[in-house]
Parts: sequence; structure tokens; C-alpha cells
Amino acid sequence: MRRPAPTRATGIPARADPISPVLHHPNAPRHHHPEAPAPGRRSLMSTTTAPETAIQPGDLKEREPRGYTPRYALASFGLFLAILAPVLGGLSVKIQSLVGLADAPTQLGLVSGVGALFALVSQPLAGRLSDRTTSRFGMRKPWIISGVVLTFVSLVGVGLAPNIPVLLIAWCGAQLFSNFAQAAETATIPDQVPEHRRGRVSGLIGAASPLAILVGAIGLNFLPTDALRASVPAFIGLVFGLLFALMLKDRVLTTKPGPFSFKEFFSSFVFNPRTHKNLGWAWLTKAMIMFGYASISSYLTLFLAADFGMTKPSEQLQFNLYANIVSVVFMVVVSIVAGRMSDRLGRRRAFVTTGGIVLGFGVLILAIAPALGIGTGLVLILVAEGFIGIGGGLFFAVDTALCVDVLPNPNDSAKDLGVLNIANTLPQTIAPFVAGTVVIPLGNALFGSAGYSLWFGVGAAVAIVGGLLVLKIKGVK
Repeated sequence: MRRPAPTRATGIPARADPISPVLHHPNAPRHHHPEAPAPGRRSLMSTTTAPETAIQPGDLKEREPRGYTPRYALASFGLFLAILAPVLGGLSVKIQSLVGLADAPTQLGLVSGVGALFALVSQPLAGRLSDRTTSRFGMRKPWIISGVVLTFVSLVGVGLAPNIPVLLIAWCGAQLFSNFAQAAETATIPDQVPEHRRGRVSGLIGAASPLAILVGAIGLNFLPTDALRASVPAFIGLVFGLLFALMLKDRVLTTKPGPFSFKEFFSSFVFNPRTHKNLGWAWLTKAMIMFGYASISSYLTLFLAADFGMTKPSEQLQFNLYANIVSVVFMVVVSIVAGRMSDRLGRRRAFVTTGGIVLGFGVLILAIAPALGIGTGLVLILVAEGFIGIGGGLFFAVDTALCVDVLPNPNDSAKDLGVLNIANTLPQTIAPFVAGTVVIPLGNALFGSAGYSLWFGVGAAVAIVGGLLVLKIKGVK
């Protein structure tokens, strides 16, 4: 999932439609809305009784609601933990136990890639449905609750799966439902947080991911079975997700949206990069930097087994813990500091650009580590994780705020965020297939046992170029 990593509140022109959806916030000034539908039966996608108050998107207070930010950070942490614990090594160890080390890279690529494909589809679909939801409980809350509950059920299935087909089905469910929850959670940011405070919120989100990595890595070492490695992190994600959703003062859509057509569904996956150039560049740069990050997330344990002789899962998970401690310490500190500095300086691009370049440099160090022998190579892996932590901290802390700043339409915030989140999930779809079926086998065939080094070199190059392309985004400092 991974990382892991939100429309503008002001300065965006209203939709050209003569009647646009009206949003209700519990703390909004009270006034009557004449076009509200009559009371009747309520459902997620049906018209609700008109609330007595309504505000337009963008009418935000100077600060987000009290308690919103820490609860959001906990929900993000929990969801990241639930999905990243398998990605960090739980899934690869599970697959090794089912098919053996020799077939593990290919099967890991299959399970991870197909699962990420489900995530790719679910993000924009979830955004569309969330933007159209007229439940009296809110636009986002129903999807968060159902998402975290079904994610927990799916991850229990991952831990108990007796073979690859069952594991594949369970993991696809986990990716599908977790992305429904994440899309709705992320959409609460433009709903609740004014523009000048989004860097702080984004920084806390950036810190949630590395903390989840650290806690997940520790848990993998101390939880003795595959079932516990999957279900315990999932339960924590369930609890924090429900806490956030149940205490959220959600916005309510008070006008009935038009029919939901297949054309509208497929439009959830696309936008016109000529019309919205900034959104296009933000999408491309995010995808490229995430590709570099995805190049290491699933394959570090197999890299240790193939190039450093760590064939026992306990050895892989233990060193993986050390590596993640180094990465997380840097990432947490940098995320918090960078988010605040971004708000104070009023700048986004410099942080994201530097983050992509530094992250790519760290991945490049991984590529050369095996050439220097086991002892020195293992030290270099820890050094590489430090650079990856710094770069990831800069990127994840400010990227969310940058994406919010370039969204074009306040009435389609969740849909547009879903499109941008494709840039998170698409690399996770492509990377495992490319690594397991093309680059790693090609590297092993051409250079002996250098398949993983070639793969990390590719990931480093893509991340660095992605960081440089952030400078193409205009209108945002």
C-alpha cells in the first residue's frame, strides 16, 4: 500500500453547472436551502432529508475541527499498518512457505500486481461514489466504516490462506476495500482543512506511513505465525479507522446527483492533461517517484535471500527491521519538519523535487551494495535506507498538499483525488510484474546474479527523473 501518501479551499472557480451539489457541515451557519428534496427514505445513493444548514465547498473555517488532525493521523497510520505489514515482508514470507524461495519472486509479482490492479480500479470508483453519496451520515463516513471492516476480514483471509489462489483472492479484497477507505479518508482533507494549514496535516500523514512501517516491521518479528502477522495489524487499522469515522463531523450532500452511468465511471480514471496541465504533471511525477519507492517495498527480503545468503525468514525479517528503523527515524523527523516549513515558506515543489532525487539516490545505493561484499553491502543497505527515509519524508510530507493545491474542481474533490491516487497504486501494479517477469530474470541472465541490482537501478532512475519533472508544475511555488 505503502505508502505507503486532497481540492483547494479557495481560489477555484465554481462549476459551470447552473445547479451544483450543496454540502452541509455541522458547524456551518444556519440557513434554509430552497432546493432541498422532501423527506423520504434514505440510502447511500439516494436523496436525503434536507438539513437546516448548507455551505458551498470552500467555505472553511480558519482551522480544521478540533481533534480532526490527530484522529486522521491515527486512521492513516492504522490503514497503512494493515496493508504495509504484508508488503514489508509478511506476504513474501507467506509465499515462500507456500511455494519455496525459487518460485517466490514470480508468485509475489503475481499476487502483488493483481492486488494493486484492484487498488487501481477502486480508488477513483470510491472517489466517485463518495462525492455522490447522500447518506444522512455523511459523504465519507459510510465508505470509511465499510472499507476498514472489509479490509480486516480480507486480511484475516490472507493470513489463513492455504494456497496461492486463496491468497490472491484475499489480497485483492484487502487492496480493494482498503482503497475505498483511503479514498474517503483523503477526501475529508479538502472538506475539513483550510488551504493554509494543509501542509501541517500533510506532514502528519507523511509521518503516519513510516511509523506504520516501523511498527509493522517490529510486529513481523514478534508475531510467530502468518495468521497473526496479517490479522493483528489489520485489527489495529480497524479500530483507528472506526474511531476516526464515528467521530467525524462529516459533510452531507443535500441535492440528488444525476444518474451514475458507465461513461461517468470510466471518466473516473481519466482527465485531460492539456486542460489541467498541473494535474497532469502532478500525476506523472507522483507515479514516477512512487515507482522508485515501490521497487524496494516488496523485494527487500528476497534481495537479502538471493544476494546476501539470508535464506531463513527470521533472518530476513530481523534485518528488515533494522533497515526500517533507520528509514523511519529519518522519515518521521523530516516529514514533520518539512510539512511545517512548506506552510511557513509557502512552497511545495522544492520539497517534492528534492525528495524524489534523494529517494532515488538511496535506491541507487541498494543497487551497488552486493558488489562490495556481504559485510560492506549490508552496511550500505542501512545507509541507503537513511537516504530513502530522508527523500521519502520530504516527498510524502508535502506531496499531499501539492496535489490538493492543483485540483481543479471543488465539487469533484474525491474523484480527482482518486485519479491522483492511481499514481500511488499504478506503480504497485506495474513494478511487481516488471520486476518478477522481466528485469530480475533479465539481470540474472545477462549479469549472473545481478537481477536485483538491475531492478533497483531502474527504480532509482525513474524516481530521480520524477523528482526533476515536479518543476514542470506551474502556479504552485
